Amino acid sequence: MEVETPYAVPVPGEEVHLLPFGTEQETPDGAKRPLFLHTSPEFAMKRIVAATGLPVFQFARVWRNGEGSALHAPEFTMLEWYRPHLPLSGLMDETEALLKAVLPPALTYAETTLNLSAPFERLTMQEAFARHAGVDLLPTEGDAQALARAASCPLRAQESWEDLFFRLLLERVEPAIGRDRPTFLTHWPASQAALARTDPHDPRVALRFELYAAGMELANAFEELTDASEQRARFEQDRARRKALYPERRDWPVDEDLLAALPHMPPCSGIALGFDRLVMLACGARHIQDVLWMGN
Repeated sequence: MEVETPYAVPVPGEEVHLLPFGTEQETPDGAKRPLFLHTSPEFAMKRIVAATGLPVFQFARVWRNGEGSALHAPEFTMLEWYRPHLPLSGLMDETEALLKAVLPPALTYAETTLNLSAPFERLTMQEAFARHAGVDLLPTEGDAQALARAASCPLRAQESWEDLFFRLLLERVEPAIGRDRPTFLTHWPASQAALARTDPHDPRVALRFELYAAGMELANAFEELTDASEQRARFEQDRARRKALYPERRDWPVDEDLLAALPHMPPCSGIALGFDRLVMLACGARHIQDVLWMGN
């Protein structure tokens, strides 16, 4: 079922490092309420799944302030969908089928020839770090010094384990994956679960994947967490980190409507795919502004 959710919302998302655009609603009696342009339609779409039990999708405009690069724009299009009773492995199958339906069997992007007719690679984060960064990742989680030693990488001032994890992911892993065929990077460390369930068979990892092609991230997906107490604890942790890192930014409350809906949501997997990046891949564009009407 295709849905359309509000763009101006009281809670834009909970990602620590994303900066939303702020605005304000004024009612006829002059009362004012702070609102934000959403960074993703995720929260609203999950509430629809909880209320209906139906699979839903949306092409949504989303906004992320302070962003601008070859792959980032402050306003862009997200294709997001949620499918109840589908495990993450099934969502990978569905996503692979979608890309094979809309892209040619082979294409060249950024001097890389991609074979889209072959099965997409499925690589755990543990395997990816071992192969491309020379690191046994999971035993180091939470210990920045241990990760730095394992990676033979000097630790920067004030750099946390999470900071170094993402630096190694960006510098060593991402450029090396999705080169001959797209790659699903799966089973992220549990500290990076966000809104995903942890794996009941291995609580060190989260049921989350990202999809890469030619070194470019195309999509991020979760097997969705439906435990409201656990999600509240994660949100509060994210809020505390955001306040510590960015004390000058406007704050917003936890999304109580989402937390109230989670216990009613069936087992579900969901994905956000950067539609403009998919278009870049299809037409060989090296800068996201080349596929945005009038740019931004």
